Amino acid sequence: MAQVTDIESKADGLSSKLNWLRAGVLGANDGIVSTAGIVMGVAGAAVSDQALIASGVAGLVAGAISMAVGEYVSVSSQRDTEKAEIDVLRKRLDENPENQRLSLARTFETEGLSKKTSLAVAAELSDSDAIGAHARYELGINADELTNPWHAAWASMIAFVVGAIIPLIAMVASPDSVRVVATIVAVVIALIITGTTSARLGGAPVGRAIVRVVIGGLAAMLITYAIGALVGVVL
Repeated sequence: MAQVTDIESKADGLSSKLNWLRAGVLGANDGIVSTAGIVMGVAGAAVSDQALIASGVAGLVAGAISMAVGEYVSVSSQRDTEKAEIDVLRKRLDENPENQRLSLARTFETEGLSKKTSLAVAAELSDSDAIGAHARYELGINADELTNPWHAAWASMIAFVVGAIIPLIAMVASPDSVRVVATIVAVVIALIITGTTSARLGGAPVGRAIVRVVIGGLAAMLITYAIGALVGVVL
C-alpha cells in the first residue's frame, strides 16, 4: 500500500507540473497575441516611434499585472474552497470516523474493487492518513499540496511578459519599411512554438493546435491594424 501511495504521489506531482507548464504556455500565448494586437494597431495609426514604444510597454505592463491579479484571485478562491472542504471532512471524521471509513470503501467499490478489498483498503488508508485519503479519493484534492496563489500569479506574469516581449521587440527594432512584416513573422513563429508545446503537453494533435493559434493571432493583428489605420485617417 505504501508503494501505491508513493506512486500516486509522484503522479500527482507530475500532473501538477504539467498543469503549471501548460498554464505558462497559455500565458505566453496571451502575451504574444495581445501585445501584437496593440503594437499593430498603433502602427496602423502611423504614430511616432515614441508613441509606439510607450503603447507597447504600457500594454505589456498592464497585461502582465492583469494576468497576475486574475490568476491570484482565481487560485485563491480555489484554495479557499479546497480548505473549506477539507475542514468539513475533518469535522465529519472527528464526529463519526467509522461512517467516513465506510464512505471511503464505497468509493473504491464504485471503481470496481470487491467489498472486502474496498473495506481493507479504506481501513489501511484511514489508519495511515484519514484526511489525506478522503481528500484524495472522495474530493480529488491533495491535502498536502494545495495550490499556492502567489506561485500562480508570478508564473502567469512572467509567462505573459516573455510572450509580450517578442512582438514588441520585433516592432520597435525593425526598420520602418518592414516592421509590420517582421512583427507578423515573429508572432507566427512564436505562436507555432506555443501551439506545438501546448499540444504536446495536452496530448492533442499538433497541427490542429498550430492552425488555431496562428489563425487567431493573425486575425487579431490584421483587425487591430485595420482599426488603427482607420483611426489614424480619421484623426
